[in-house]
Amino acid sequence: MIGYVTIGVSDMEKAKAFWTELLEPLGASVLMDMGRIARIGTGMDQPMLAVCIPYDEAPADHGNGNMIALAAGSRENVDKLYAKAIEMGATDEGPAGERMPTFYGGYFRDPDGNKAVFYHMG
Repeated sequence: MIGYVTIGVSDMEKAKAFWTELLEPLGASVLMDMGRIARIGTGMDQPMLAVCIPYDEAPADHGNGNMIALAAGSRENVDKLYAKAIEMGATDEGPAGERMPTFYGGYFRDPDGNKAVFYHMG
């Protein structure tokens, strides 16, 4: 049902490099790059993450309560990808760990302040 989620960024090249490197272990790459917006994912028929310079050219701002949830495939991948995000300059919003019996997640903010979580259910 979800085609893509878009987040505003202040520096396209930095954002593409951050998200592409971070999501590469999940098989993602830049699938479409139109200058002010780029879509990153595993296939055009799969949900994607889009990074963009806001259309109105106002400063990029993250919404309070907005978050990107990225399925990592395993608890081990949650640990690895969360740690990689922090190593790449993301800030901690809740270290990788069990939040409830069936949910394991690691929360972070990218260099533009967008909140995300790598998670595994089960």
